[in-house]
Amino acid sequence: MSLPMELGVPPHVVQAIARHAGVKITLRVYAHANLDALRQALGNLDGKLS
Repeated sequence: MSLPMELGVPPHVVQAIARHAGVKITLRVYAHANLDALRQALGNLDGKLS
């Protein structure tokens, strides 16, 4: 389910697909994927800003 989050599917939709009890669970479970994407994006920006 991290792929839909990376593709911009709203968390509440991913929650429904994954059948989590609440969106907080969905965000907690898949937050690592977003952090990895953020790190990669910041690394790309750093190369452009230097």
